[in-house]
Amino acid sequence: MTAGAHIASQDDAVPSPCISVCRMDAATGWCEGCLRTIDEIAGWSLFDGDEKRAVWDAIEARHAQFIAVRMKEPR
Repeated sequence: MTAGAHIASQDDAVPSPCISVCRMDAATGWCEGCLRTIDEIAGWSLFDGDEKRAVWDAIEARHAQFIAVRMKEPR
């Protein structure tokens, strides 16, 4: 940890899904890196733990949808 690191609050126990690949996909409206919407990204630091976990649930559903679409694409 760095000297300026903050003390984690209970809400910080839910990790950010950001992987520093920040590009919004125009077709889906999701970040290509973390699969969040722009509203989820913008609100993340304001969300409580339940809201953050709900975003993670949405990301899991989006990931499954993304994989299903990729499996249907011709190779």
